Amino acid sequence: MGYTFAAMGDTARLLELVDRFAGARVALLGDLVLDRFILGTPKRISREAPVIILRHEAQRDIPGGGANALANIAALGAAVAAVAAVGDDEPGAALRAALAARGVDDSGIVSAPGFRTPTKVRILGGGPSSLKHQVARYDVEDVLPADGPWRAELEKRLATAVAGADAVAISDYGYGCVTPERVAAVPPAPPGPWRCLDSRYRIGAFAGVGGATPNLEELEAFCGRRLGSDAAVAAGADELRRALGARFVLATRGNRGMTLVEEGSAHHIPVFGSDEVADVTGAGDTVLAVLTVALAAGASPLEAARLANIAAGLVVMKLGTATVTASELEAAVAAGGWAGDRA
Repeated sequence: MGYTFAAMGDTARLLELVDRFAGARVALLGDLVLDRFILGTPKRISREAPVIILRHEAQRDIPGGGANALANIAALGAAVAAVAAVGDDEPGAALRAALAARGVDDSGIVSAPGFRTPTKVRILGGGPSSLKHQVARYDVEDVLPADGPWRAELEKRLATAVAGADAVAISDYGYGCVTPERVAAVPPAPPGPWRCLDSRYRIGAFAGVGGATPNLEELEAFCGRRLGSDAAVAAGADELRRALGARFVLATRGNRGMTLVEEGSAHHIPVFGSDEVADVTGAGDTVLAVLTVALAAGASPLEAARLANIAAGLVVMKLGTATVTASELEAAVAAGGWAGDRA
């Protein structure tokens, strides 16, 4: 299986697309998560239990889940409209503030009384002059209630956001904001905007989307079998594509890169950057964001996949939940190290 290297014209085209990101309009329907990092310095071993006592240093609140995709879209320079729900609680307020600090308009985010905003709390310990390492984590998880006035408000805001969008990102983490019925209400492409789906647990339930971005584990769960080779991944991705009635499926495969399947074709895109990964937290959110923004800017699925692959390679070199900017993406494209699909 050989490599097909891109010409200079392909690099110029990708740079042109990145330049168009500033004019792209994207709506995001998704489950928002607060990633909360508690940082501390080791103090001593507790006399109560064999655990380290940390002296609290700082707390950092970062958008996670669908909120991380929102932050990535904003970092790329695109206009983004959020359609989501959070709880009327302290983590919900903290998440809104974290999004606002990143330039995301939270006017499309509704508050659901009684709902606990999904929060992933990571406790990190380390010396004052050393890297902090995760020593524990706990998750606050809830599912949106079945009814309430917030639902009608959410539907209204979804219709408004989609009407002005070139593409729609759908980030389903299973907390109840994303449903097959709500996704079906978004006009398909064409003539409506692209609908790009990332679903953690039920990717096969959203028939009619334009594209989907499963990781290998999610794709294997859908297919019910292990997908150990390029050919097997391509066959599984096409199986999902046909089940969804989608134009494409982009399967992310860690250090094996990505596989893009459209009707009648498959492209295996090698991993971009180093194999020495710093942190994979939120990489799938970055892929969804870049893919959707690129499609909104006029990219083909293959062009969008190449840009998303570059962005994934950049973001995993950053610690914690992170974003990629348009200037970082542009520099990586210009360097030319991305080229070389496996046919």
